[in-house]
Amino acid sequence: MRAVNFAVKEAVDNQMPVAVNLSFGNTYGSHDGTSLLETFLDDISNYGKTVIVVGTGNEGVGAGHISGTLTMASPQEIELSVGNFQQSFSVQLWKSYADLFDISIVTPSGEVIGPISSRLGPQTIRYGNTQILLYYGKPGPYSVAQEIYLDFLPADTYVDSGIWKFRLTPRQIVEGKYDLWLPSSGVLNQSTRFLRATPETTLTIPSTASKVISVGAYDDTYQSYADFSGRGFTRRTNQVKPDLAAPGVGIIAAYAGGGYDSVTGTSFATPFVTGSSALLMEWGIVDGRDPFLFGEKIKAYLIRGARKLPGITQYPNPELGYGVLCVSDSLPV
Repeated sequence: MRAVNFAVKEAVDNQMPVAVNLSFGNTYGSHDGTSLLETFLDDISNYGKTVIVVGTGNEGVGAGHISGTLTMASPQEIELSVGNFQQSFSVQLWKSYADLFDISIVTPSGEVIGPISSRLGPQTIRYGNTQILLYYGKPGPYSVAQEIYLDFLPADTYVDSGIWKFRLTPRQIVEGKYDLWLPSSGVLNQSTRFLRATPETTLTIPSTASKVISVGAYDDTYQSYADFSGRGFTRRTNQVKPDLAAPGVGIIAAYAGGGYDSVTGTSFATPFVTGSSALLMEWGIVDGRDPFLFGEKIKAYLIRGARKLPGITQYPNPELGYGVLCVSDSLPV
């Protein structure tokens, strides 16, 4: 936030347009654009002549998200595989504060812990070599969502491996929708994952912010979606994210220490769109063709000019948004 504030302030002070690239994200939050960082980005994007571009992350096939809908008819169970030699990790469950349901934890040995009290605040659960810190949160000033946070900590070195289950038993259901996320797959063992994962809404935060340009990745060699790219849409608000995709597979880029290397990820797709936004602002603002070519106007031009990939007929979609980057078709001429 301080870095973005610095960049925007410098641009305002110097009366210059600015395009800010954020090849950054994590899985923590409600994924509906209401986190502190996201609301900050939405707010600061209104200052000066600013465009903020954010990558959607690489969690598309990480099996770190699962969603479902509870009804009063029956409970549901969510299966989480915890791999051998897994150190601490967290699980976050997001739901409507209006919904009430009990949570029981079924351990790998079949022991049932709970139903766990839904009182607000921290609780501690112990099983084998694992200590679970559970916290029932409150809705915040800017969100109606409630978070239930579980922190799995090893009593010694590693958390107990095997299949853990979360049993959700409804008591009062108004909306019923719930989502669970694990930390980014890069910090987990490969076999620590939800067994029936939901690949949608795997966008990393802050790419779910409303006023940023959110960028996924595609493979320009094969003209196909890159399966690792974080997918939309946003939770609750169902806003189209990503807005568009850019090349993100086998990109030749400068290498730290000198030379070049082949790199892959939405972190490398995002700069294509940031640079394209800067070129559009140069064409419009600096060259005097359109002094208002910044912010949401840049996004509108980019999504209108976005190209469709072969074999994909439905747009916008959770993988590519409105299509893939095409600067020439985005120029308002």
